[in-house]
Amino acid sequence: MHFLSPSIEDYIRDHSEEEPQLLRELTRETHLKVIQPRMITGHYQGRVLSMLAKIINPKYILEIGTYTGYSALCLAEGLQPAGELHTIDINEELNDMQRRYFDSSGLGKQIIQHTGNALDIIPHLETVFDLVFIDAEKTDYPNYYEAVLKKTRPGSVILSDNVLWSGKVVEPLNSKDRATKTLLEYNKNLQEDPRVETVLLPIRDGLTLSRVR
Repeated sequence: MHFLSPSIEDYIRDHSEEEPQLLRELTRETHLKVIQPRMITGHYQGRVLSMLAKIINPKYILEIGTYTGYSALCLAEGLQPAGELHTIDINEELNDMQRRYFDSSGLGKQIIQHTGNALDIIPHLETVFDLVFIDAEKTDYPNYYEAVLKKTRPGSVILSDNVLWSGKVVEPLNSKDRATKTLLEYNKNLQEDPRVETVLLPIRDGLTLSRVR
């Protein structure tokens, strides 16, 4: 579902920061070689992630769901000089592609890849994160959220992607649609959770910003 008309989307993109050449190359390779290329973050949302990271200026970032590495590269643009970005993905087949672009960005030494189930990996990370980006299995969003909350501090920001789920969150619910059901509950719980303050932005497929109190 497109929440805005194509002409408005084009206008927004054309009046935002340009997409870096390396990310244009990554987008092209993703569409040529990887299944479900629509999962890539893309130009506009990528610039939003970059801007947020630069404003927050985190020392430590955690990303759940690397895919081909586009969002990690955008977030890493805001890292402090001695900072680190830890990114987790369950698909080891994309590791080499991710690493090639990470290293080409000049930020490769600051980007640490983890392969496996995020819920198994997160408890073993001995880091307090300033910024977290959740963009993986939707039915596990509540579990990711609880896991990362334990690795944050007051003032940390948790970003949750795809929370509008192509508009399904405002459509009649199919009882067999576990992802939509989970996201409906997740969005409600974030808004009501006293541990965070939350705002949901209609960026691309929905992006929630939650600041830890």
